[in-house]
Amino acid sequence: MQQIINFLIRNKNFLLFLLLLFLSLILTIQSHSYHKSKFISSTNFLTGGVYGWRYSINNYFGLKSENERLLEENEQLRNQISWLTADTIATKFIDTTSFNKPFTFIKGNVFRNDYSKTDNYILINKGEKDGIEEDMGVITDKGIIGIVENTSKNYSRVLSILNSNSKINAGLKNSNQYGSLVWNGKDPNIVQLETVPRQAILQKGDTIITNGRSTIFPRGIGIGTILNYKLDQNQSYFLIDVQLFNDMTDIGFLYAIKSNDVLEIKSLENPKIDE
Repeated sequence: MQQIINFLIRNKNFLLFLLLLFLSLILTIQSHSYHKSKFISSTNFLTGGVYGWRYSINNYFGLKSENERLLEENEQLRNQISWLTADTIATKFIDTTSFNKPFTFIKGNVFRNDYSKTDNYILINKGEKDGIEEDMGVITDKGIIGIVENTSKNYSRVLSILNSNSKINAGLKNSNQYGSLVWNGKDPNIVQLETVPRQAILQKGDTIITNGRSTIFPRGIGIGTILNYKLDQNQSYFLIDVQLFNDMTDIGFLYAIKSNDVLEIKSLENPKIDE
C-alpha cells in the first residue's frame, strides 16, 4: 500500500496531466457533434461486436437442439409423405383417412459407425422400446445405410451396406431393371450392383434407387449414381460401381423404416399348409 502511495506522490504531475486530458476529451465530445457522433459510432461498433460474438457462440451451442427439432419435423414429414403416396391413383377420389400408411419412419442417431473393416456394423440409439425391430431398413436424408440385424431395449445393431453379408434389392431409377447391391470391401463410398441384365440401358451418372421389391425399403429411396460398369465373364449381366449419396464415414442422424404391411405380405408369401 505504501508503495502505491509513494508512486502517486512521485507521479502526481503525470496523473494530473492524464486527468486534464480525459476532461478535455469529454468536453470536446460533448461540445462538438462530429466528435460526439464518432464516439457513439465507435462505442456501438465495439458493443455490436461483443453482442455478435456472444450470439455466434449461443448459436453454436444451440445447434444440437436445433438439429433435433429439424429431425423431428423430417420424421413427421416422411410419415405424411408415406401416407399420401400410398396409392395416389386409387385413392384420388376416396377419403384417404380410411387407408393405413404402408411405412412408418422412426428417427434416431448413430452411436457407433464402423466402415474400415470387411464386415461393418452401425450401432444406433433406438431399440425395442422405440418400436425398432429386426429387418427394418435404415436410411439418412441422402440414402440407405443398412438393415437392422439385432435389437435390445435401448439400442439396435444395423448391418451396414459396407458388409460382405449385405445384399439389398436395388435398381435403375429410369427403368424396372434391378439387381443385388453388395460391397467388395474396398472404398467405403463405392458399392457394387450385380446381376443387372445386359439388356439394361446404362449411362454413367444414372441414379440407383431401392426398387420396392421387399418389405424392407419402399421404392425410390436414393442409393447413389453409376460410376462405372462392365459385363461379367459370361457377358450376361452388368457389374456396376455405384457412388453412394451418403458419406458412409460421416453419418449422424438417421431414420428406421417400419413396414406396416409386413405380416400380411409374409403370410401370403409363406402360407401355412393344412395337414
